Amino acid sequence: MISSIFGKTKPINFIILLVSLFLIYWAVQFYLFDFTIINIEIASVILVLMTLLFSVFIVDFIIKRNKLTGTNSYAILYFTLLFVVFPETLGDSNAIFTSFFLLLAMRRLLSIKSLKNIKLKIFDAGLWICVSSIFYEWAILYLLLVFAAIYIYEPKNIRNWLVILSVGFCFFMILYGILILANETSFLTSHYDFTIDTSAIYPIKWWSSIKLSLYVVLNIGLAFWTFVHLSKGGVGKVATMRLIALSFFIGLVVNVLVSTENTNAVMVTFFPSIIFIVNYLESIKKPKFLELILVLSIVVPIVVFITKL
Repeated sequence: MISSIFGKTKPINFIILLVSLFLIYWAVQFYLFDFTIINIEIASVILVLMTLLFSVFIVDFIIKRNKLTGTNSYAILYFTLLFVVFPETLGDSNAIFTSFFLLLAMRRLLSIKSLKNIKLKIFDAGLWICVSSIFYEWAILYLLLVFAAIYIYEPKNIRNWLVILSVGFCFFMILYGILILANETSFLTSHYDFTIDTSAIYPIKWWSSIKLSLYVVLNIGLAFWTFVHLSKGGVGKVATMRLIALSFFIGLVVNVLVSTENTNAVMVTFFPSIIFIVNYLESIKKPKFLELILVLSIVVPIVVFITKL
């Protein structure tokens, strides 16, 4: 039943998932974070919610454009389900904005494999990563992903490496100009201090710790399986998968470094995670087993989500 719905790309799938994500977002705000109508700033909430919902389309576009999975809707299904598994991230608007701009960066990075307009794509990806660092300063570590993409696709052209310097200069000048106009130049030193709160690195609640640990172990296992499967099948996606795997591990580092009581940055790892999950699902040959996994993937997180609320 579920595989017949999400096994294909249909407009109804977007409607189902967008409505579900919309309801999940508000359920989290009112029941998990005890928000009230009086406390909500309508304009900011609408901006955050629209960014979140638009991220679903960005994810679907990146996957289809780069043929990271087959022609199905499993990726956006699991992208939505991960918010059910980690509802805390919906209370962190910085995580939502950071993830959104990193998706835009990933879109440009993965398109470098065409070997067309490489410098422009490097510049765009680097700039989006710098923009994402406005919300989480440690997101700047994703520039390592840009260096990795250059090394994989065209390392011998020295000008590709120099583009990163121009990205940093342009971003600094634009941001500094805006801060001068807003009379907030202290933002640079206060935000980009790159401090590490060692007391917050390990989650205090055992439930959060176990959940995150299982998530990491599962993705590492699926990533390993994906690389083994691709090498046996001779599929030319290994280089792309290397970037996606590196993105996941950088996301884990960022999630650890920005960990505080008011942040939950695990969302930045959702995109690579769903790629690993869907590649595994597509390898399952038995329809009944696939259906069972899909049902459990939906029912179990929802039950846990409801009990937590």
